[in-house]
Amino acid sequence: MVVLVTGAGGQLGQSLQHSVPKNTSIKWIFCDSTQLDITSLASITALFSKVRPHYCINAAAYTAVDKAESEPEKAYLINATGPEYLANVCSEFGTTLVHISTDFVFDGTQNTPYTETDTTAPLGVYGASKLAGEQAIQNYSSAYYIIRTSWVYSPFGNNFMKTMLRLAHERDRLSVVNDQIGSPTNALDLSVLLVDLIQKDCVMDVHPYGIYHYSNEGQCSWYEFAKAIFRKNSIAIPVQPISTDQFPTPARRPAYSVLSKGKIKQAFNIQISDWKTALLKITE
Repeated sequence: MVVLVTGAGGQLGQSLQHSVPKNTSIKWIFCDSTQLDITSLASITALFSKVRPHYCINAAAYTAVDKAESEPEKAYLINATGPEYLANVCSEFGTTLVHISTDFVFDGTQNTPYTETDTTAPLGVYGASKLAGEQAIQNYSSAYYIIRTSWVYSPFGNNFMKTMLRLAHERDRLSVVNDQIGSPTNALDLSVLLVDLIQKDCVMDVHPYGIYHYSNEGQCSWYEFAKAIFRKNSIAIPVQPISTDQFPTPARRPAYSVLSKGKIKQAFNIQISDWKTALLKITE
């Protein structure tokens, strides 16, 4: 069986390369943006014709939330047009598409975990472009898994954890937002989930295609997450909790974006670690 992974240079792509089983009958093909341009239909078709994947994990994305506000065309090209092209080609080749989406498709006005059927209402370009990608996949493919996740971090790429560790070495004190609530996701745990999903899906008689939510269990604020990161790394630095109003950004963030994981736990019979436990598993 052949599994193609796009966005191999990003943090999820690197996490997948770190996590895939070494002794397996699955042939994993990892492509970064120089090897596969998902915004080019010709590029996708040429590669699929060559490797003929059974599954395609789309880990390629435009993730610069604030920069997206000034680069909407680029965000939509990568997050919406790219998934549309992938869905088209996957349908042509009989490939199951596993696409990674985001909690930013919601506006954060709820105070209970978001389910897969809750109304989407993105607050900015990034979330809107990711939602457009979801909709394109649903329009052009019938064999797909869309996995919405949140607050992803890892030892790879750019993420909140690495930013906090860098700033702790550059500054004497930090201020971190305390009124945005979500669930951190260890990208290595997400990678294991994606491998498990594919291994289970390929032997299922009936495939439970659709949209799913995945993050580590529990919830916290960015402030609480930062404090946990510093404790884990034995870093003593004063951290001041502040409100979103005190830290304005070009893009608005959902105030509450905790995702309900009941559907994916039931469909694939999985256990999910608490976010604090997942953080402790990270080694730099």
